[in-house]
Amino acid sequence: MKEEKQYENNPLTPHLQIYKWNISSLLSITHRIITVVNLFAITLICFWIISLYFGPANYEVTQLFLKSFFGKFFIISLCWSFSFHVLNEIRHLAWDLGYGFDLKVSKITGLITILGSFILTALIYLIGKNLL
Repeated sequence: MKEEKQYENNPLTPHLQIYKWNISSLLSITHRIITVVNLFAITLICFWIISLYFGPANYEVTQLFLKSFFGKFFIISLCWSFSFHVLNEIRHLAWDLGYGFDLKVSKITGLITILGSFILTALIYLIGKNLL
């Protein structure tokens, strides 16, 4: 009976108040969210390509959207999400091959993934604008 009272106030699982966030958990959660976002984005792109088959009016509506602020934001966001996903998958591939499990290496590759995704997005944007 006395042992049961000792454990009554302890949490059963770690929760956000005591759990220490690290870069690997942040990248893991972001990777899962980005996977769902990319799934919907690819589906949307496929529907857009199919709609172009039905006439030039659909193409004009798409062009109006893509030239707006929200359209440009949408394209840059998708560029970042695909860049992040690819770089994080390369990181996971290295783990599958047995490399990068060291805590220091894991933190470094996590930072490279985050910074690299923004750099890759900027490069894709500059190439798309014919500035590079």
